[in-house]
Amino acid sequence: MRVPQVRLQSQLAQISLDTKNAEQDIRQPKARQEIHQPSADLSIRTQPSRLTIDQSQAWYDMGLKSAKVSHEDFAKAGYQKLMSGIARRRQEGDEQMKIEDGGNALLAQAVRNAYEDQKPINIKFIPSVFSVKTEYQPAEVDIRVKVNQPVIRNTPNKPIMTYSPGKVTTGIRQENDLIVDFENLYFRNFGFEMSI
Repeated sequence: MRVPQVRLQSQLAQISLDTKNAEQDIRQPKARQEIHQPSADLSIRTQPSRLTIDQSQAWYDMGLKSAKVSHEDFAKAGYQKLMSGIARRRQEGDEQMKIEDGGNALLAQAVRNAYEDQKPINIKFIPSVFSVKTEYQPAEVDIRVKVNQPVIRNTPNKPIMTYSPGKVTTGIRQENDLIVDFENLYFRNFGFEMSI
């Protein structure tokens, strides 16, 4: 018995893809930075120290005087001697005037004036202590500092970007195909029979 058969043989289509990747290049140039630091302004003013030494009293104590001071001292000493002499004579006159009180005023005055008074024994420092006077004024230093801020200039650089887009090329590697084969197939048409 012959069984009719229809045989189908198919072949799928195959697509070919050719891909070129995209390329991107990014470069970032460094930023330009400039820093300038001005020096600080420094001002120093100094008033020097001052030492004053006054030794005029020491020279005076040692007898080293100016002519003017010597004249003044001698005039003062002479005036003191004169006044003490006047006072002594007045006292002696008063003693002689009061003879009614008794006593021998002339003899007592003669004995008293015949001898000089003994000078006391004592140590005298020449020049006298603390006769040299000193005065010291310390130095003064005025320091002024003015700080100057740094000057910073910054110039950023934009990134440099290059881009090549990718590409995909499509094609057909293999065409689709369909083969139809008949066997033992009969059909009737208009009263006749045909075999394939």
